[in-house]
Amino acid sequence: MTTRASFATLLEGFFTQRLMHQRQASAHTIASYRDTFRMLLRFVQKRLHKAPSALALEDIDAPLVAAFLDELETTRGVKARTRNLRLTAVHSFFRYASYEAPTHAAQIARVLAIPAKKFDRTLVGFLSRTEVDALLAAPDRAVWSGRRDHALILLAVQTGLRLSELISLRRDDVQLGTGSHVRVIGKGRKERCTPLSKATRAVLAAWLREPTLASNQPVFPNARGGPLSAHGVHYLLAKHVAIAGKHCTSLTRKRVSPHVLRHTTAMDLLQGGVEQSVIALWLGHESIETTQIYLDANLELKEKMLEKITPPSGKPGRFRPDDKLLAFLKSL
Repeated sequence: MTTRASFATLLEGFFTQRLMHQRQASAHTIASYRDTFRMLLRFVQKRLHKAPSALALEDIDAPLVAAFLDELETTRGVKARTRNLRLTAVHSFFRYASYEAPTHAAQIARVLAIPAKKFDRTLVGFLSRTEVDALLAAPDRAVWSGRRDHALILLAVQTGLRLSELISLRRDDVQLGTGSHVRVIGKGRKERCTPLSKATRAVLAAWLREPTLASNQPVFPNARGGPLSAHGVHYLLAKHVAIAGKHCTSLTRKRVSPHVLRHTTAMDLLQGGVEQSVIALWLGHESIETTQIYLDANLELKEKMLEKITPPSGKPGRFRPDDKLLAFLKSL
């Protein structure tokens, strides 16, 4: 007789034991996985007419998960990248379930066998030095919010911090003395320190002398002293891009996001001759393969490589039109 495993118990254990306690996953990861299972449970409730708390593990089988992923694409219009992100959360749960409910091994294996969807990978976007200078000049540094935004953008471009790392930065994480650096806890709860340039250190030092709005406020607070939201950073960045675009028209043709600023840091390092392994360490990448995308996108570096080799020579041909009768037959 097969033991019915409570899906609710397994899911609670997955979040509290696996993600929070064992893996110490970031708040961003937990929120992403939470949203995935909220959507999945609503889908299952509508499909099976069972309350989420009454579900058993065997109710969530591979065909049901596949149908859920298909609905995300057809109804919600999500792209393959987002679909794969939701599938990653489901796979992570079922890997946990494989240890907690080994009697369901066959069912779990079928869910884990659901493949990620392939998609075209576009080249990463990044800003030129002229575009960066225009963006840094956009905030009005005569007002408090402008000084904050200028410091935030400068730090983002120079260090390549992730958006989640920028908005969670605390004053104790910024060291401005000898060996000035910022300390962050990145993906996988990995700690890393990123050095600061003289210009960034001076701007941050001036910004941190501003009066605090609240106790224990982050380095880049909102108007009430609390942490900026991800949406807030996207908003202020879009506002300054619009202003900078009036003087640097190339910015109007680009989609500038906090992640594009991170890409810009990587491209600056790469064009400066820094090795990929060092860039991966700088950005906190899990694997050097992740850094390969910057090398793929660096057209300037490829052109320098081309100059160092002797390409095969070719001879241009001369176009000769077909005979009129042959052209007529060719067109049939």
